[in-house]
Amino acid sequence: QVQVVESGGGLVQPGGSLRLSCAASGNIFGIYPAGWYRQAPAKQRELVAYISSDGRPSYTDLTKGRFTISRDNAKNTVDLQMSSLQPDDTAVYYCDLVVEGYDFWGQGTQVTVSS
Repeated sequence: QVQVVESGGGLVQPGGSLRLSCAASGNIFGIYPAGWYRQAPAKQRELVAYISSDGRPSYTDLTKGRFTISRDNAKNTVDLQMSSLQPDDTAVYYCDLVVEGYDFWGQGTQVTVSS
């Protein structure tokens, strides 16, 4: 089994920054692609950023230039550095690790952007 745990969420003022971390453990015997998603109240879950198994990042139009996804394969972590945060970025952020075609999700971490 694979466990995924997110951390680093919290309350931040508009224009501020926050760094989220996703830690994977369990039966992981390789390097797999991962994505960060978010879900705001009454909205569908949406992709925020994605990183391939060889470290290539990709972003959506909403996060490109503000968010940076990175990974540390030795530690089995995938981080999301967020800057220039706005109230619209308020959501629960989830990490998704794709192992052999299966999605493993964490429980999410709340990010609230408010003054």
